[in-house]
Amino acid sequence: MHSTSGLKIVFFGTPEFAAYILRRLVEQGEQVVGVVTTPDKPQGRGMKLKGSAVKEAAEQYGIPVLTPAKHKDPQFINALRGFNADVFVVVAYKILPKEVFEIPRLGAFNIHASLLPKYRGAAPINWAIIRGERETGISTFLLQEKVDTGKMFLERAIPIGENETAGELHDRLMVLGAELALETLNGLAAGTLHPQAQPEALATDAPKIFPKDCIINFDRPAKDVHNFVRGLSPYPGATTTHDGLRLKILRTRVANGEQRRLQPGEFDIQRPSERIFVGTLDSPLEILELQREGKRAMSASEFVRGIQRV
Repeated sequence: MHSTSGLKIVFFGTPEFAAYILRRLVEQGEQVVGVVTTPDKPQGRGMKLKGSAVKEAAEQYGIPVLTPAKHKDPQFINALRGFNADVFVVVAYKILPKEVFEIPRLGAFNIHASLLPKYRGAAPINWAIIRGERETGISTFLLQEKVDTGKMFLERAIPIGENETAGELHDRLMVLGAELALETLNGLAAGTLHPQAQPEALATDAPKIFPKDCIINFDRPAKDVHNFVRGLSPYPGATTTHDGLRLKILRTRVANGEQRRLQPGEFDIQRPSERIFVGTLDSPLEILELQREGKRAMSASEFVRGIQRV
């Protein structure tokens, strides 16, 4: 499908989104000479040190890995220069200083999960859904000091389904991100890409999401609450409380005219039919999937049956 670019690449990234793209580059024959990712972190019950998804992928292919604590560390800078890379590819990684992204002759480009300049920031997939966007996509752009503002190479749009969750969209964008990474590398190698400035007037933010940002406000229209739920599903999860239980609501459906009016935040747990409805500013929402704190995700019917047994 793709001819290889012939460029020597250092790849920067951390989560599975980035690891998938790294694997695709290697499998397509791209010359990834080094990988940079975050230091190992203690995880699980035993709090054993575990490498990032990108580190695991790099080790699978025998690619040298750097895990710097500080990006301006002279040892790290020297190690990067030692790769003699043509380009850096950056996916879901930390903010890099100028001393790093100016090292390769073709610069460093980022793969971002939005149609820039919309949704600049750490959580573009979540915010695009929360704000009810009908489409999003992938952008590739040159790194510069101000985050997500560099000159654009390529972008590709895809539609967002009206019930699609952030997790489902994440997986589709991951595949598209790999395609655009390969296209950008080939374009850089051929000298056919001409980076264009982003139109600042269209810029919007997609800031990092904290637990306090995940609490559902039911005093809003049902469609807005539905978008909020799916924009945070499955992670970090939109939260609420009911009868002292802290719940993550993972999947909902707008109940158009088929359910009695409920006050915002009022739950109606229907035991014979094993269905759950909750009130919003206008139409009720049906809760299809949810999760109790410390438990696995479950369907509404499983939840209702669990309540009946208590």
